[in-house]
Amino acid sequence: MQAIVVRDRAAGAAGLSLTDLPYPHAAENDVIVRVHAAGFTPGELDWPATWTDRAGRDRTPSVPGHELSGVVVELGYGTTGLTVGQRVFGLSDWARDGSLAEYVAVEARNLAPLPADLDHTVAAALPISGLTAWQGLFDHGRLGTGQTVLIHGAAGGVGSIAVQLAREAGARVIGTGRATAKETALGLGVHEFLDLQNDRLEDLGEVDLVFDVLGGEILDRSTALVRAGGTLVTIAEPPRIQPGNGRAVFFVVEPDRGRLVDLARRTRDGRLQPIIGGVRALTEAPAAFAPGRRGPGKTIIRVTQD
Repeated sequence: MQAIVVRDRAAGAAGLSLTDLPYPHAAENDVIVRVHAAGFTPGELDWPATWTDRAGRDRTPSVPGHELSGVVVELGYGTTGLTVGQRVFGLSDWARDGSLAEYVAVEARNLAPLPADLDHTVAAALPISGLTAWQGLFDHGRLGTGQTVLIHGAAGGVGSIAVQLAREAGARVIGTGRATAKETALGLGVHEFLDLQNDRLEDLGEVDLVFDVLGGEILDRSTALVRAGGTLVTIAEPPRIQPGNGRAVFFVVEPDRGRLVDLARRTRDGRLQPIIGGVRALTEAPAAFAPGRRGPGKTIIRVTQD
């Protein structure tokens, strides 16, 4: 099969290449999925699990990408709940070869059935972004009706879904990003938008929840915006500064089949619209990782035509 692989950590995105790899092995409770569309996280080339397995052993050349939508073609020993020929979408394991390949081995529990009327390209934009947004807002952030949430990167893959979920939950939503993202964020329903390059973050006042995907200086400055009893949630890095009278949470998204089913239902009903920043062929995946090539939404790699 063909796959995108990375061999040299120091090379970054420049070290990505399209090559031939052996067909994957289906371990116990695995399925093999023929990948139709895949998503990736630009920063995953910096993740330790991209380069080593859970025992700390080198696993290069490794295949990046951990979001997928496709069709089950093989069941591993003991696998239940899915069938050969079934359309599925979900997450591949962080420390195993990922979804930027024609076939991938995935634990069955990390996948959810994909409705026949939901396109693979749309489905591939849901797993990491959708689960991260939900878990950040509600599981960790405890967002409730009438509260105010500040969402950094409101037009990005995670942020755009978080805006829609927070609006539907009855929250007041403030979005941030570059000036070029303003119209996208307003179209998603933010009540207020702040341009991080030209507006003062400190002028926003206090909020009940900060949802951060950026880290660094923006994360540090955001701690002062959390009102007493509020929460700062980040997926970028552990906070260096704690909110004075609130709490701070750093988390890594977890697979959740039930929530994936819910996200697919919301998308089919028109209540949730993943923002697709572009669709590229597998041969173009290395270029899609390159810094400066990304705009609003999530870039999806089309691996196999339907």
